[in-house]
Amino acid sequence: MTIQVALNHKTSYEYDRPITLSPHVIRLRPAAHSRTPIQSYSLKIQPESHFINWMQDPYGNYEARIVFPEKTTKFSFEVDLIADMTVINPFEFFVESYAENYPFVYEKTLKAELQPYLKKRPRGKLLKAWLEKVDTSEVRIQDLLVRINQQLQQEIGYNIRMEPGVQTCEETLKLAKGSCRDTAWLMVNILRHLGLAARFVSGYLVQLTSDEKSLDGPSGPEEDFTDLHAWCEVFIPGAGWVGLDPTSGLFASEGHIPLACTPDPYGAAPVTGGMEKCEVIDFDFSNTVQRFFEDPRVTKPYTEGQWEAINALGYQVDKDLEAGDVRLTMGGEPTFVSIDDMEHEQWNTGALGEDKRRLAGELFLRMNQRFAKGSLLHYGQGKWYPGEEIPRWALSCFWRNDGGDIWQNPELIAEDNKDYEYDAKTAETFSKLLTKYLGLDEKYVVPAFEDKLYFLWKEGGMPANLNSEKADLKDPLERQAIARVLLQGLDTPAGYALPMSWDFNKQAWHSAPWEFRNETMLLIPGDSPMGLRLPLGSLPWQAEEDREILVEQDGMEPLNPLGDFARGVEERYSGKSGSKKSSKSKAKPIGKKAAKAKSISRSKSKKGPATEKVLVDVPHTAM
Repeated sequence: MTIQVALNHKTSYEYDRPITLSPHVIRLRPAAHSRTPIQSYSLKIQPESHFINWMQDPYGNYEARIVFPEKTTKFSFEVDLIADMTVINPFEFFVESYAENYPFVYEKTLKAELQPYLKKRPRGKLLKAWLEKVDTSEVRIQDLLVRINQQLQQEIGYNIRMEPGVQTCEETLKLAKGSCRDTAWLMVNILRHLGLAARFVSGYLVQLTSDEKSLDGPSGPEEDFTDLHAWCEVFIPGAGWVGLDPTSGLFASEGHIPLACTPDPYGAAPVTGGMEKCEVIDFDFSNTVQRFFEDPRVTKPYTEGQWEAINALGYQVDKDLEAGDVRLTMGGEPTFVSIDDMEHEQWNTGALGEDKRRLAGELFLRMNQRFAKGSLLHYGQGKWYPGEEIPRWALSCFWRNDGGDIWQNPELIAEDNKDYEYDAKTAETFSKLLTKYLGLDEKYVVPAFEDKLYFLWKEGGMPANLNSEKADLKDPLERQAIARVLLQGLDTPAGYALPMSWDFNKQAWHSAPWEFRNETMLLIPGDSPMGLRLPLGSLPWQAEEDREILVEQDGMEPLNPLGDFARGVEERYSGKSGSKKSSKSKAKPIGKKAAKAKSISRSKSKKGPATEKVLVDVPHTAM
């Protein structure tokens, strides 16, 4: 979402008689390195009888040199530009390794190129005393700049000064106040005395009022505002010129549009030139900003009129689709970020992070309690993007829209941050107990093992001085997986699988043996849950005509009412030791209308294989 603003800056003079104007230089065109995108720019000069020549000074600033061949009683210039106020993170830059911490020394060639910006002015007593208070012990360069910038903002008061020129550092420190140009020049000198290249910046400052009042600090200006402003830029190897605004104590961002950047303030003056001696009988100056275009956003959504137009168009599209018998399905994938740390990598580009999975789980359970009580929660593997070491996770919630429960005991849902310390023995016990409850033979429970040869081969490729069983389990991920398996033991089952399928005719579960060439089920190497690493391709081959064929239901076919499956399960497996009481009991449907299962998920559901499976997996760290 972005906001485009139209900025207008106009200055006009009217003289008491016709006078001759010397050539003027106007520095009011956004600099080439402006991070705020400029969509359009124009400069209008009065009188119309003039010659203009665009050029660049030795520092790369754009300059308009104006020549007036005739006398005039009026002189004015007007700037119009449209800026794209795309939000800029002022700390989003790289730093060369040698300059990450202060103090550092610029490389020889770079230092020679920065000489004009390293030139120190003689320091007086007050500046010397101020510099002596600066902690020059080793510190991250960003932290040093933030500290100095905020300290000047707190110590130097701001005032509007109409007198020409810039105060000396001693004057500003003695008065403890100054205009923006005075504080910026003080900042430039402080940085140079600390060995950092710095330059003076003249530009436009645009401040837009917030859509909503701040809850934890100042809300900013009450209305949109712009004016000429001055700040400082410091050169950081790798990052280039980084803007610092000591008037506000902030780093320069999208609201700072640089016009001229020079080693001293005099070369950055917006307008320079001379004229005959005369009286100015009228002087006018204005700086205004208007919102030219803005996208609807969370804090300032569509107006009622816009919504009505959108709805009207939507209804018309629906009618057209119905008339053409076009049938559509629609899915969505909303994105959530933490309100406490929106700029962190985990909320923008990173697959995982310290807080991402935890907060997602909390939000998932809150949404479940709010919208879908009695639903079935599924924690599984999500998308796996190219270049990422492990797949992401997907939290899915399935419920009935007729009010019936799918899952009746929420206490049996595992807690995210709780270590239950289940092992392979627990998995085996559960699997065998499940076969008794379902009326199956426990011989169909298949133990699963990690591929011993693969992990021994991987361990053999490790450095000789690295003990894989005592290695740092945090990094990298591959070593973490290898160490986990070796600590568990290659001869210990990783989990158990129970193949089974529902017999619709007998209304009961049935199973069959899984046979493997070496009489052992070896999982596909990896760190994903066991159910995603089953060696299904190693099962005995069947001719296509001998395979069980399941015809998928037509997605447009009307659905029968859902039954009370919980009651049906209780009736089917009631009695002592969980034995079946009636294998042919049928559940009665509830609700007058057909109830369809809905889901909210970060990954699309797909039809399963011909055989359903219950998988009991030892806890893992991949998800």
